[in-house]
Amino acid sequence: MISYDEFKKVEIRAGKILSAEKIPDTDKLLKLSVDFNETAQVAALEPEGVPTMVPKHRTIVSGIALYFPDPQTLVGKTCMFVTNLEPRVIRGHESNGMIFAVSGPDGAFSLLEPQVPIPPGSLAG
Repeated sequence: MISYDEFKKVEIRAGKILSAEKIPDTDKLLKLSVDFNETAQVAALEPEGVPTMVPKHRTIVSGIALYFPDPQTLVGKTCMFVTNLEPRVIRGHESNGMIFAVSGPDGAFSLLEPQVPIPPGSLAG
């Protein structure tokens, strides 16, 4: 059991899957590129010399490939993710979050998806 205060530390956000690909030489792993409506500052470009803010997408490595023989079916889906986990390197890919999914004893599997359109980056509350 964890306390409510511990649970409140978990950051759950909606993310839109931009790309999905199988990680070679694995049976279960997919590499997802996910939009959480975040930006990053990039180095200044000539001639203005002004740093620019650009969209930043996160890589999420997930063991869900067995449920998605065609990873492209995930592209465009908005799902819920834990976004404040420490990064973890999995098969040479740094994963920056975890997708929420559930499976049943009969093998049924489902991703946690909002029932209505939710913008990327929306915080569960």
